[in-house]
Amino acid sequence: LDHLSCPVSSSANSSRGSYVVQMVMEDFPLQTITLTQTGGSQVQKTTSDAISTIPIQFVLKVDAAAPSCTEGQYLPRFLSPTPNNRAQLYTSVNQMLVIIISSQATQATSSELLYSGPYNVNKSSLGSGSFSLTWTPSVAEDGESHPICFVVQATEYQSELRCVIVTVGNSETTQSSTTTTQSP
Repeated sequence: LDHLSCPVSSSANSSRGSYVVQMVMEDFPLQTITLTQTGGSQVQKTTSDAISTIPIQFVLKVDAAAPSCTEGQYLPRFLSPTPNNRAQLYTSVNQMLVIIISSQATQATSSELLYSGPYNVNKSSLGSGSFSLTWTPSVAEDGESHPICFVVQATEYQSELRCVIVTVGNSETTQSSTTTTQSP
């Protein structure tokens, strides 16, 4: 995504409502590469050859403008102990990771946590704009890093998007780290 070169934009006169968006995502190598297929055959890809092509379709919902864009009023503001965006978290295989997410909006009620991550992440509401995400990685995820992203929905307004990276491992370093460690 660092080389994303197709911004999505809309005119200022867009009406409220739902809009269908269709796009195709492709990734290209930065230099000529050789890929080895499962059967052993090799294929060369140049900077003008797509490595993969993925069609994407989604619905974009346009709401009315917020009365104020100041975080903490209508748009939920994250509070401690919510991890910072891009925080590096560590956990071990079969050890439950707990991520506490706390938010506040003085002019709206934080009602829902929307998130993406591994299929077996569980969400719980702790009340008053606070939520928890829990995940227990399996042996199959040992040595892997997984993004977990989230936003808080308040009435019809959302917080900023935050993503953390969770690294799974059985090394001494990982086991001695606490599961809620966050970067400064």
